[in-house]
Amino acid sequence: MILASGSGTLTQALLDAFADGRAGVEIAAVGSDVPGAGVLERARTAGTDTFVVAPGDFASRDDWNDALARTVRSYDPDWVVSAGFMRILGASFIGEFPARILNTHPALLPSFPGAHGVRDALAHGAKVTGTTFHLVDTGVDTGPIIAQFPLDVRDDDDEESLHERIRAVERERLVELLAFLSHGSLAVDGRRVTGWTPTAAVHAAPTSFPQSTRNP
Repeated sequence: MILASGSGTLTQALLDAFADGRAGVEIAAVGSDVPGAGVLERARTAGTDTFVVAPGDFASRDDWNDALARTVRSYDPDWVVSAGFMRILGASFIGEFPARILNTHPALLPSFPGAHGVRDALAHGAKVTGTTFHLVDTGVDTGPIIAQFPLDVRDDDDEESLHERIRAVERERLVELLAFLSHGSLAVDGRRVTGWTPTAAVHAAPTSFPQSTRNP
């Protein structure tokens, strides 16, 4: 299950990599909080179910969280992937899927949390930044860290160029993580997450996998 709010470039990488259940990964649906989000058309083109749960349709944030949880639960996903989902998930939603919600953040947490991680790293003069894969908890980018992938900040980087290099890493590594989760598992002990050892280097997204019916 993927949740996304925007154009869906990260989601597209997953749709391409896992078409027809490759690597044992089936994308159950793509959901959004934005009715016109570009990610929805990408999913429909790929033949993947879509849904929208828009906050404006509900009287309160709690009501929206409950509705989102019910909709996601109806697909019975093994994992929920926040792929550029620009809403903070409430405790009721997180409680439905404990230690099963994945997020990518474009900075090396706990440095530079929040919506402007790339901009904040540049403004601070950071020489190294990157992306963090973490489990989602009730805080803002505070969940237990699964893995981190550093990138040097170049002298000529601006926010757009740096963010695009980070996105490229996120696309490749998230494919790798979900392929692992189709047959492996993560162990969570407090803030320590173990179980996945990323490959030393990723050169391209996988293109050919055996078929399976597993449903993350």
